[in-house]
Amino acid sequence: MSGCIPVFTLSLRGTIAVLCGSLLSPLAIAADSGHVGHDHDVAELSPTVITAVAPSSPLTIVTNPKDPRQPVPASDGADYLKTIPGFSAIRAGGTNGDPVLRGMFGSRLNILTNGGQMLGACPNRMDAPTSYISPETYDRLTVIKGPQSVIWGPGGSAGTILFEREPEQFGELGSRVNASLLAGSNGRFDKLLDVAAGNSEAYARFVGNQSRSDDYRDGNGDSVPSRWDKWNGDVSLGWTPDADTLLELTAGKGDGEARYAGRGMDGSQFKRESLGLRFEKSDLGEVLDKIEAQVYYNYADHVMDNYSLRTPSGSGMMGMPMVANVDRRTLGARIKATWRWADVQLISGIDAQSSEHRQRSGMGVDAHRGQPWSKDAEFHNYGAFAELTWYASGEDRLISGARLDRASARDLRSDQATAGNTRADTLPSGFVRYEHDLSALSATTYIGLGHAQRFPDYWELFSADGPAGTRNAFDAIKPEKTTQLDFGIQYRDERLEAWASGYVGQIRDYILFDYQTGMMGMSTTQAQNIDARIMGGELGAAYKLSENWKADATLAYAWGKNSSDGKALPQMPPLESRLGLTYSQDNWSTGALWRLVSAQNRVAENQGNVVGKDYQKSAGFGVFSLNGAYKVSRNFKLSAGVDNLFGKAYAEHLNLAGNAGFGYPANDPQPVPEPGRTFWTKVDLSF
Repeated sequence: MSGCIPVFTLSLRGTIAVLCGSLLSPLAIAADSGHVGHDHDVAELSPTVITAVAPSSPLTIVTNPKDPRQPVPASDGADYLKTIPGFSAIRAGGTNGDPVLRGMFGSRLNILTNGGQMLGACPNRMDAPTSYISPETYDRLTVIKGPQSVIWGPGGSAGTILFEREPEQFGELGSRVNASLLAGSNGRFDKLLDVAAGNSEAYARFVGNQSRSDDYRDGNGDSVPSRWDKWNGDVSLGWTPDADTLLELTAGKGDGEARYAGRGMDGSQFKRESLGLRFEKSDLGEVLDKIEAQVYYNYADHVMDNYSLRTPSGSGMMGMPMVANVDRRTLGARIKATWRWADVQLISGIDAQSSEHRQRSGMGVDAHRGQPWSKDAEFHNYGAFAELTWYASGEDRLISGARLDRASARDLRSDQATAGNTRADTLPSGFVRYEHDLSALSATTYIGLGHAQRFPDYWELFSADGPAGTRNAFDAIKPEKTTQLDFGIQYRDERLEAWASGYVGQIRDYILFDYQTGMMGMSTTQAQNIDARIMGGELGAAYKLSENWKADATLAYAWGKNSSDGKALPQMPPLESRLGLTYSQDNWSTGALWRLVSAQNRVAENQGNVVGKDYQKSAGFGVFSLNGAYKVSRNFKLSAGVDNLFGKAYAEHLNLAGNAGFGYPANDPQPVPEPGRTFWTKVDLSF
């Protein structure tokens, strides 16, 4: 199979480029003249560039990742999530960041694409799960904050993130096409094609995209190593013999490369293979309403080296060419049923997942090729879950859930004292949440208590040493146990939409990483369990000043304390607010976004999680951006923007420190700076 991948890559790239370019003129004319290939109305393109996202229900945000956002449209999943209040990201350059929600990341965030997990392979999370996600190729993004759901797999103590593609719906034989082109500063150029055809009984869909960029310049005009080039292609084949039945087969591939200012090596390959099969049957009877089943297979083959996208220095620890190749194969399945009674809904089911990790490496250009693979880890998880919603009255709902997992890991490293050992744990999780509608105020209040137990992930068990006096992390690190209280209110009337959410939590056996510099400059990483306390929240409001003017504002804050040592919990994002103002007419809009981030003075130097760590205190900053959009017709839209209008020189608190190989001082680590003034323009077509 690997022999056909380069041919497929060239074919996909050429197809996207040719189709997108050729579609923009003749198909726009056809769409404008009313030539529509299917029997349902085409969704009109919104002219507004969105600057904020509000919750759709308590603790849950549902949005369309195709909707425009500022800053410049995202190249990966972490970039997109940053636009949602409460999220931030650890970045090392232009793409492939690691998402952070309320100061928590890694497997504390349960990230699924089309119901399956795409797990990265790099021991330092260079290929975090969101690296393999192109947001605009999905139809719906759902975020559930906190341990307030049990049906999407184990872990997820900080939240659950779902990127999903919806099944196609056609009546008689028809088709649809969505395409876009994006061009911007620093050589940014994106192409997207999303086409589907079918009838009432079957459909086929292809989604392909390519995104590339050169190194960007920061606010001081200095070049930051950050270029990337990536592509994805996915096919869906669906069978819908009636309105209540769906059988869908999906397959996809992707690849890319990215260079980083904040790492000692670059990613020269991010190869992805995905397969999935799902079955849904609805309206089964008076009590059993729906059955859903799926199986999925995801494979990541990641190569990192210090010679493909940079020139080795020729001196020091990493002065000569070197390469590492890691891969991860994940197989999973889930079956769940929805039961309905007069005022009760129950979702119950079981799921399972198995993954294996391998690695190989060498000194010299392409030294990994021909080397045998060495399997170092295996993981298995089997879970059962149930989530019950009781509609106690028209204004009151009680939602509760319970989950039980049996998780295990096997150490296959031949050089470890735990070689061949298997460790396993039985982990309960659950939550209960009360929601009440205040009809007199057009508001909903809620309060929920959740508990999640999380088995240590690959990065925590295999990439670090254990506490002093233990054999290693695999032997010593305990599962993490999070208990969290979530509460909030949502208000909505004709002119004002406002919401507030807060949380207070206790984490037992929180997995913390210590980073130290040892002999000859060698860095060491040690994992340990501590106890921690967390709290924070998010606020937001959107107000229609008039028929055409709308103002919105959000605020997000996260706080954490290492209660075992009495220090700050590391990798906490600082207080952040966003202020937006939009003016819109029937076919055009313009807007401004002012992002303000405060200084972060609560740090725990040289401590963090998996790869990110606190270096030092960071300064606050403000970034002002403008956007505009014009709807040429109901199917053709132009949008443009300028991010960081005043060319502010700044860096995010969570960013990795600049690598000494690119001229950054090794003895004075500074987070990688963010882009300076950035222009972009985008063309969207839908018919």
